[in-house]
Amino acid sequence: MKNATLDLVLRLKRRIALGLLLLAVPAAAYGETPSPVTAKPEEVGLSSTQLQKIQAATEQNIKDGLIPGAVMLVARRGKVAWVSAQGRQTPDSDASMKYDSIFRIYSMTKPLTSITLMQLVEEGRLQVSDPVEKYLPELGKMKVGTEVVVEGKPTLHLADPDRPMTVQDLLRHTSGLTYGSRGATLVHKAYLDAKIGDRTATVEEMVHSLSGVPLLFSPGQRWEYSVAVDVQGRLIEVLTGKKFSEALGERVLKPLGMVDTSFQVPAEKLLRVAQPGQKPDGPPMTPRFTVDDGAKYESGGGGLLSTADDYLHFAQALSNGGTWQGKRIIGRKTLEYMTADHVGARPGRPDGFGFGLGFEVRTKEGEAGLPGSVGEYGWSGAAGTHFWIDPKEQLFAIYMVQASEGDTRFLNRQFRTMVQAALIE
Repeated sequence: MKNATLDLVLRLKRRIALGLLLLAVPAAAYGETPSPVTAKPEEVGLSSTQLQKIQAATEQNIKDGLIPGAVMLVARRGKVAWVSAQGRQTPDSDASMKYDSIFRIYSMTKPLTSITLMQLVEEGRLQVSDPVEKYLPELGKMKVGTEVVVEGKPTLHLADPDRPMTVQDLLRHTSGLTYGSRGATLVHKAYLDAKIGDRTATVEEMVHSLSGVPLLFSPGQRWEYSVAVDVQGRLIEVLTGKKFSEALGERVLKPLGMVDTSFQVPAEKLLRVAQPGQKPDGPPMTPRFTVDDGAKYESGGGGLLSTADDYLHFAQALSNGGTWQGKRIIGRKTLEYMTADHVGARPGRPDGFGFGLGFEVRTKEGEAGLPGSVGEYGWSGAAGTHFWIDPKEQLFAIYMVQASEGDTRFLNRQFRTMVQAALIE
């Protein structure tokens, strides 16, 4: 009896020790992809206590129904110091969120597209100052649409733009293009009527349809988020003679080992796809595209799916001046040029932030609505994914969620602000 009691006590001690060990290891370590953590937070000047507060805030967001789960990553001084995978992968199953869960990254596709296009600039195939119509002649026919009232009825007055649209305009969102969902003018309505961005069309077909839609303003006049990066995808096709997905894969995804990044999720990976959930008592969930619908549209502006680990490779390459594990995807000076502010004081940008070639760029420490460093750059996706790189602090962070449109801004800013607070040296 005494030996049996002793054996029970030893087993209980082993269970307690194992439980403590599990608490000490990031949840992400239990996904199919090994955890990339290579340093303890304090070793790279980050506060473990503050990172735990991010964990707690995310748990509350999950309880409140803003997101089913999240994958988060913070790296500094070239080392990943914190990874957390929390909650469920989908709202209607018990599957835990994992480090290798696959997310719709929407506009976090844009920096990948712009890097691919700038590779072609480095190869001398085009210049950023080139008119877009040099490669896509149909876009040279576009007119600027100004809404006027004729006999009491809103009408579009069409006129030639002040100057041609350039490749630089496409890269920095000063092209005169827009998204049909970004307004209620007759120009925006024309986008919707022409089904710009329809997933059943190819990028080539989209550009053909776009050529018949008015510009919102003359190129260079202001900053306006737009389908310009989808046009970049078509430009890449024309210059390389390959489908956009093939060129992107060969030039960026394969060299960076981004094995789970694609426009469609294959059948064997569908169980890894993260899904959004309906917030209790909230507005209807924002519709999200089906990840295996066979869509022909390869949107350079918002069509990719990816994982935290894949995007980690991309962020590491950027923070290393263009290289990952000895493979260079972009030149150092080209990257510096891309992450400089290219829009200045043009209307359309929020206080404290400009825009480069594919990235939002911070221009002032003050005025912006969250802390940060001048020169940091990054972007986010419509479903709430987000990343940024801070060269001054040698920091980058990745946030992967699938949320409804009304909650994404809060989630992004909460994460970004709390990560900044983790810097202690």
